[in-house]
Amino acid sequence: MKRLLLLPFFALLMFMSCQQEVVDVTAPTEGEALVASSTLTSFMAKTSIKDGSEDNIIDRANCLSVDLPVTVIVNGIEIIIDSKEDYAAIKAVFDEFDDDDDNLEIMFPITIILSDHTEVTINSSAELQELVQQCIGEDEPDDDIECIDFQYPISFSIYNTQFQVIDVVTVESDRQLHHFIERVKDGEVFASIDFPVTMVLSDGSTVVVNNNQELQATIQDAKDACDEDDDNDFHDHDFTKERLDSLLVTCPWVVHDVDRNGENLNDQYRDFAMIFKEGGIVKVRARNGDMLTGTWSTRITDHGALIKLEFDTLVDFTLEWFVYDIEYDRIKLFTEGGNKIILEKKCDIVFEQTIERIKNYLTECYWGVDRLNVNGSDKEDDYIGTPLKFFADGTVKIRVNGEFIAGTWDVLQVNLGFALQIHLEGRADLELVWLITSLEPDFIKLENLNNKMELERHCFGGDADVTFIENVLNAGVWSVALYKDGDNDKTSDYFMYSMDFMENGWVKVTDPNNGIIDGSWLSYRNDGLRLALNFGIEPPFQELNYRWKITSVSETKIELKDFSSSGTVERTLILERQ
Repeated sequence: MKRLLLLPFFALLMFMSCQQEVVDVTAPTEGEALVASSTLTSFMAKTSIKDGSEDNIIDRANCLSVDLPVTVIVNGIEIIIDSKEDYAAIKAVFDEFDDDDDNLEIMFPITIILSDHTEVTINSSAELQELVQQCIGEDEPDDDIECIDFQYPISFSIYNTQFQVIDVVTVESDRQLHHFIERVKDGEVFASIDFPVTMVLSDGSTVVVNNNQELQATIQDAKDACDEDDDNDFHDHDFTKERLDSLLVTCPWVVHDVDRNGENLNDQYRDFAMIFKEGGIVKVRARNGDMLTGTWSTRITDHGALIKLEFDTLVDFTLEWFVYDIEYDRIKLFTEGGNKIILEKKCDIVFEQTIERIKNYLTECYWGVDRLNVNGSDKEDDYIGTPLKFFADGTVKIRVNGEFIAGTWDVLQVNLGFALQIHLEGRADLELVWLITSLEPDFIKLENLNNKMELERHCFGGDADVTFIENVLNAGVWSVALYKDGDNDKTSDYFMYSMDFMENGWVKVTDPNNGIIDGSWLSYRNDGLRLALNFGIEPPFQELNYRWKITSVSETKIELKDFSSSGTVERTLILERQ
């Protein structure tokens, strides 16, 4: 009997010993691994629930969302709801008369999104009511946590039973996170979060957390710290004057959209910045840097919150505006007669700019030409993968095929505000005095007569995923394993070519005849991870000039796609390491 008991014991010791010889890894501690039944896992699941309260004016259910577009008939008027902004149109019809009976009829079939992000087709009002009955009523406590959100993307390390990392999963939405956490709760995967993780609070501020304990405490502190607006009215009738005033003075606001008397005035006012001061003072900074001062006040009525703005010169803003939508980073205002203003909160902008502040900002990182329109012609494709670097000594360099072309730059005070002057020989499209119309954390907008340019910031080393891609590309020689343009497979055009991605941004392509094709490359994050490739006019590689979206990456394979505006794949490029 002793032998029978000792035999499996020694076998287990031998197995563990062999495993240590194969790989030496550190298992996640109890505090690092996500436990299926833990409070943190429950918090993450509840934070990623699909909040259904935003469209309660349509479905009157906090646990359901109507997938847009949808057509409704409101008090006999047909309205097509294409976006969340259109909910205000329903509200406007409801509020037109105080003594009528409001009625909303949905045109079926529609698609409903459940709290777990599942989509269901509904063909009648009866079917919809069956689902509505399963929801908790107005303003009753529910499971979803709405006062704090994850800032995506976030990633998870996946372990096998021997605590070896076998995969890294990147999550880019609440839907993906919810499904992943359900797998953790069901015991399908064993995972830990790759910290740091940034959390977004209801007021738009962010908190960086570095471990499970900090994450759980942050969610715990924030989960009941805001009004979830879980009634069946459309937004903000329960918004107090104190909360509205506090929100307004939190950060600067940027004008995103303006209509006055039915006329769109975006070209005139977009990117104006506004700051609300304690004591009822409001200041507006025009694109040219001019400062306009006025007053502001708020009040709450039975029909919701109102903001009163008064300026001596800014007459298009001087009205008492009804607040028809408030989010943590956006306020939407309207009045009768076709008047509308949308303000977006921008805590990172410097409200009062100076030449020194602008210069310091420009010299922090590299800048890529994201948009460039010269006399009505788009020129940004000429600058794919070729970022600019501004130096404090007045030198500007553009990186092309791994080489730097040097010029000069300066920031000037002009009548209309501040301007960026660039001189780069051979780059006539950039050699202008550009008026700085917007200076934000990640991009700069510039204008010159009929010309417009946007620069996007690239700070190397600040993104772990981008760094991983750079290291993978630098580690070997690559070839085109697949290039498909629509249904046309053009892979054979790249047979026997090899691609060497250099650290200095040069792509060295060796052709079958031992010649060299020069190219530029840049990896960065913009609406996901991207790889910019630019080979000039050299065939056949000129077809690959594009800011490709990276859909899959490993140490031996990178899959890139070109998506249309509707989300369909137009081209696919797969690179494999030789």
